Amino acid sequence: MFVVSLTYKCSLSEVDQQLEAHVAYLREQYAQGHFIASGRKVPRTGGIVLAKAASKEALEKILAEDPFAQNDLADYTITEFTASMVGEGFEKLQE
Repeated sequence: MFVVSLTYKCSLSEVDQQLEAHVAYLREQYAQGHFIASGRKVPRTGGIVLAKAASKEALEKILAEDPFAQNDLADYTITEFTASMVGEGFEKLQE
Protein backbone atom coordinates (compact mmCIF):
# COMPACT_ATOMS: atom_id res chain seq x y z
CA MET A 1 0.00 0.00 0.00
CA PHE A 2 1.15 3.55 -0.63
CA VAL A 3 0.59 7.03 0.74
CA VAL A 4 0.90 9.67 -1.98
CA SER A 5 1.39 13.28 -0.92
CA LEU A 6 0.72 15.91 -3.57
CA THR A 7 2.11 19.40 -3.05
CA TYR A 8 0.89 22.16 -5.33
CA LYS A 9 3.61 24.18 -7.03
CA CYS A 10 1.33 26.82 -8.53
CA SER A 11 -1.55 29.06 -7.53
CA LEU A 12 -4.89 27.58 -6.45
CA SER A 13 -6.53 29.29 -9.43
CA GLU A 14 -4.34 27.17 -11.74
CA VAL A 15 -5.20 24.04 -9.72
CA ASP A 16 -8.92 24.87 -9.91
CA GLN A 17 -8.71 25.07 -13.72
CA GLN A 18 -7.80 21.36 -13.78
CA LEU A 19 -9.95 20.28 -10.82
CA GLU A 20 -12.81 18.81 -12.86
CA ALA A 21 -10.39 16.71 -14.94
CA HIS A 22 -8.53 15.68 -11.77
CA VAL A 23 -11.76 14.51 -10.09
CA ALA A 24 -12.65 12.49 -13.21
CA TYR A 25 -9.18 10.91 -13.05
CA LEU A 26 -9.69 10.08 -9.35
CA ARG A 27 -13.05 8.45 -10.06
CA GLU A 28 -11.44 6.28 -12.75
CA GLN A 29 -8.69 5.16 -10.38
CA TYR A 30 -11.26 4.26 -7.70
CA ALA A 31 -13.22 2.28 -10.30
CA GLN A 32 -10.05 0.38 -11.23
CA GLY A 33 -9.34 -0.37 -7.56
CA HIS A 34 -6.12 1.65 -7.39
CA PHE A 35 -7.22 4.31 -4.88
CA ILE A 36 -8.61 3.64 -1.40
CA ALA A 37 -9.04 7.18 -0.04
CA SER A 38 -8.11 10.71 -1.07
CA GLY A 39 -8.63 14.30 -0.07
CA ARG A 40 -7.26 17.81 0.30
CA LYS A 41 -4.58 18.80 2.77
CA VAL A 42 -5.58 21.39 5.37
CA PRO A 43 -4.57 24.07 4.65
CA ARG A 44 -5.10 23.47 0.93
CA THR A 45 -1.51 23.06 -0.21
CA GLY A 46 -2.06 19.74 -1.99
CA GLY A 47 -3.68 16.39 -1.34
CA ILE A 48 -3.22 12.88 0.01
CA VAL A 49 -4.05 9.59 -1.71
CA LEU A 50 -4.04 6.13 -0.14
CA ALA A 51 -3.31 3.79 -3.04
CA LYS A 52 -2.85 0.12 -3.96
CA ALA A 53 -0.55 -0.90 -6.79
CA ALA A 54 1.63 -3.86 -7.73
CA SER A 55 4.77 -1.73 -7.29
CA LYS A 56 5.98 1.82 -6.87
CA GLU A 57 6.80 1.89 -10.56
CA ALA A 58 3.24 0.85 -11.45
CA LEU A 59 1.87 3.58 -9.19
CA GLU A 60 4.17 6.16 -10.79
CA LYS A 61 2.63 5.29 -14.17
CA ILE A 62 -0.88 5.67 -12.72
CA LEU A 63 0.01 9.04 -11.17
CA ALA A 64 1.49 10.25 -14.46
CA GLU A 65 -2.06 10.13 -15.88
CA ASP A 66 -3.28 12.71 -13.35
CA PRO A 67 -4.07 16.06 -15.01
CA PHE A 68 -2.21 17.74 -12.14
CA ALA A 69 0.92 15.80 -13.17
CA GLN A 70 0.37 16.29 -16.89
CA ASN A 71 0.09 20.06 -16.38
CA ASP A 72 3.03 20.19 -13.93
CA LEU A 73 0.84 21.56 -11.11
CA ALA A 74 2.01 19.31 -8.26
CA ASP A 75 4.94 17.36 -6.92
CA TYR A 76 4.27 13.79 -5.77
CA THR A 77 5.93 12.00 -2.85
CA ILE A 78 5.26 8.26 -2.60
CA THR A 79 5.70 6.32 0.64
CA GLU A 80 5.17 2.56 0.66
CA PHE A 81 3.99 0.92 3.87
CA THR A 82 2.52 -2.28 5.25
CA ALA A 83 -0.54 -1.90 7.47
CA SER A 84 0.31 -4.23 10.35
CA MET A 85 -2.46 -2.84 12.60
CA VAL A 86 -5.82 -1.34 11.64
CA GLY A 87 -8.87 0.02 13.41
CA GLU A 88 -12.18 -1.82 13.52
CA GLY A 89 -13.82 -1.81 10.11
CA PHE A 90 -10.53 -1.40 8.22
CA GLU A 91 -9.40 -5.04 8.29
CA LYS A 92 -9.26 -5.19 4.47
CA LEU A 93 -6.33 -2.76 4.58
CA GLN A 94 -4.23 -5.12 6.65
CA GLU A 95 -1.73 -7.18 4.72
